[in-house]
Amino acid sequence: MKSGRTTLPAHVHTLIVGAGFGGIGLAATLLREDPTADLLVIERADDVGGTWRDNTYPGCACDVPTALYSYSFAPEPGWRYAYGKQDEIYGYLRRVADETGVTGRTVTGCELIEAQWDAGHRQWRVHTGRGTLTATVLVAATGALSAPKRPDVPGVESFAGTAFHSATWDHGYDLAGKRVAVIGTGASAIQFVPEIVDRVEHLTLFQRTASWVLPKHDRPISRFERALFRALPSSQKLVRGAVYAQKEGYVLGMAHQLWLLRLFQRRAEAYLRAQVPDDGLRAALTPTFTITCKRILLSNDWLRTLTRRDVTVVSSGLTAVTENGVIDDLGNEYPVDAIIFATGFTPTEPPVARHVRGADGRTLAEHWAGSPSAHLGTTVHGFPNLFLMYGPNTNLGHSSIVYMLESQAAYIADALRVMRAERAATAEVTDGAQRRYNEELDPQLARTVWNAGGCDSWYLDRSGRNSVMWPTFTWRFRRRTRRFDQENYRFTAAGEGRREAEDAGVGA
Repeated sequence: MKSGRTTLPAHVHTLIVGAGFGGIGLAATLLREDPTADLLVIERADDVGGTWRDNTYPGCACDVPTALYSYSFAPEPGWRYAYGKQDEIYGYLRRVADETGVTGRTVTGCELIEAQWDAGHRQWRVHTGRGTLTATVLVAATGALSAPKRPDVPGVESFAGTAFHSATWDHGYDLAGKRVAVIGTGASAIQFVPEIVDRVEHLTLFQRTASWVLPKHDRPISRFERALFRALPSSQKLVRGAVYAQKEGYVLGMAHQLWLLRLFQRRAEAYLRAQVPDDGLRAALTPTFTITCKRILLSNDWLRTLTRRDVTVVSSGLTAVTENGVIDDLGNEYPVDAIIFATGFTPTEPPVARHVRGADGRTLAEHWAGSPSAHLGTTVHGFPNLFLMYGPNTNLGHSSIVYMLESQAAYIADALRVMRAERAATAEVTDGAQRRYNEELDPQLARTVWNAGGCDSWYLDRSGRNSVMWPTFTWRFRRRTRRFDQENYRFTAAGEGRREAEDAGVGA
């Protein structure tokens, strides 16, 4: 990776917080349009890459094909596998950041402490771990999978062994010959458990809720295919288009015709029968909700791993930790040397929301009160000149989030163009526009499998609202974000915001 900036400017027009897929994609989009654009990216870690830099657990990989899980403007003909591995995707992001000039506009080791809207000067005052600066426009591109969720379990502080979250894997701890408890059976656990099971003495898996599992049709990409992609880039575009079309087909079942999901469920049931011959274990691993209500897990060795004699599946949550073990819901204790939490993240309560204060002085988290909402998942009333990447209701259950992020990047780029053309100092979505948008989404979501499929997933926030998922085809989101809908925004011209602030008694 090329070296980035080491110091902060006093002021920057566009400040992007986070250098993962969202931040890199937006910065690259803006720099393609104007290589001299006044923008800066700050990243709390020591390198770009986001979740693909941080998650280094054994077996870490993507469950969306690399043909689609990549930027359309930065095709990679050298992918080694149909589904990208962690190191491959991390390397790809670093290369894109270098080649598009984003690296040179990035300050690493620079954590956001607080951003406060200054109405008098119509700008954001931003405090970071490396100093203070102001910004005309602030973009939160910190992602939905940036804060590991570690349950608050009684007694965990007294545990004499080693405990860590899968997203902060302790590579210095040798698992060989150890008794290991894994808490959670989601997308991370299904990848690392088969990787570590041969090394440990015994693995105890705590499964609160079973998940539907299907085979992962991964394969190495041949030298011929890679050579073809390099020689004829349009061939890789065709593959990308085919994968996109296939993925969009899943929406028919997830959001429009739920009965179609029975076909997928029968396939998953057959796969479970083939992999798990024991009736009792198979019953424990059979979900009670409609397939895709929770994320489908893709694995060729997960179910088979759970049939091993040195693996115990506990159909329970973890209720307590002792000095030498873990306790299930029934009070049974299992002696272990290490605990690995595979308990996911906090997408409905993103940490960045606690650090951004809007026009009324409240944080975004206080404004949302546990139920995030936005206009087009990108702007929030009361927070002028703030844009979100991977904001509320932009997550997918069937396709690539990169497609959604590129859609948002195009929307934000057009917003900045409109602001320049209108000579606007600020742009803020109206309360009515944001409310109408979400009143449109909620009934659509109510009919989807994520709301009506009988599961309690991380898609639902603490109010019970689905504030995470996009309810229909991704091309519809792209159509909505193709242009900046300025009719839904209030603009202030240069000088207007200052006069209003002074009239209200706000210091300039």
